[in-house]
Amino acid sequence: MTSHKQTIQAFCALGQLFRDYTAQVSREDNWIQNLDNALLNAKQLNKWFTKENLRLCIDVWGETLTESAISMWLSNYPEPSKQQRLGLVLAGNVPLVGLHDILCGLASGCTIEAKLSSNDTLLLPLIAAFLTEMEPSWKDNIHFTQDKLSTYDKVIATGSNNTARYFEYYFRSKPHIIRKTRNGVAVLDGKESKEDLADLCNDMLRYFGLGCRSISHLMVPNDYDFNDLFLALYEHKDIIHHNAYANNYDYNKAVYLMQEQELLENGFMMLKNDESLNSPIACVHYSRYDNLKEAKEKISNNQEGIQCVVANCLDNALSFGETQHPSLHDYADHVDTMDFLLKNEP
Repeated sequence: MTSHKQTIQAFCALGQLFRDYTAQVSREDNWIQNLDNALLNAKQLNKWFTKENLRLCIDVWGETLTESAISMWLSNYPEPSKQQRLGLVLAGNVPLVGLHDILCGLASGCTIEAKLSSNDTLLLPLIAAFLTEMEPSWKDNIHFTQDKLSTYDKVIATGSNNTARYFEYYFRSKPHIIRKTRNGVAVLDGKESKEDLADLCNDMLRYFGLGCRSISHLMVPNDYDFNDLFLALYEHKDIIHHNAYANNYDYNKAVYLMQEQELLENGFMMLKNDESLNSPIACVHYSRYDNLKEAKEKISNNQEGIQCVVANCLDNALSFGETQHPSLHDYADHVDTMDFLLKNEP
């Protein structure tokens, strides 16, 4: 079993690789070139993995995997004492979306069998190869497949609300975490600065809004004026030149118009008055509130569908622009993965 010290050293090395890649630092090994090749091939295989989004992902993980952050994270947990077999069913909606589960599995002493999403088959195996070079005791601890999982004591499976029902049944005999559709919510009070709105637009449009931490629903006062938000959105006008995004924009707009739905739109983004937290690509839903108490109640009543909340007007909310910069202890669906892997017995 690896100690926290060994884990910290390996994870720090990964963070340094990402930072070196971002800074274009010359290294004696071949990992910069290997990473660059994997990113280029991932871009060619997945239409949503643009150069900008891949670079953002690498930048964020480089900022996250520092020695102080990793040490602080692992200090909350005992060192692993028992090796268990972890099965992972990984999503592929944004680059490296399954990396946190891989890191948790290794840090908790598990052997990992991970079913890769067909949308992201290249990046995680490369990172696993790097980590096992940094920590040779992990060499036989990570296996990837695109077939069904075969041997596991515990399972973490990520998917939509529909696939979650299948996962709940299929993995019912083993301890499991089943992740469903979640979304980011922003609560505005009309007092946001230009910088706040610019950051909010990043929260809405990074990764084309495909991530569970992307803002897909706005809660606004009854008299809210969207003009300033649309001015901030204009910075992202070139997003419509991405073919897949443009196709979704055109299709969803046509459906809404045929249904005579009320829309606010600017040629590349739609805002639709809709209570649903989950919105399609190229659209963000919004709802109006009378007072902040009403907004807080709505958030409280919809916790199972909310991944994160950004606001200036609420306590314990994220600041605008922070949704795509989670820390190591920001667990998906607010379920402590490390605690699940270390304390629950199969």
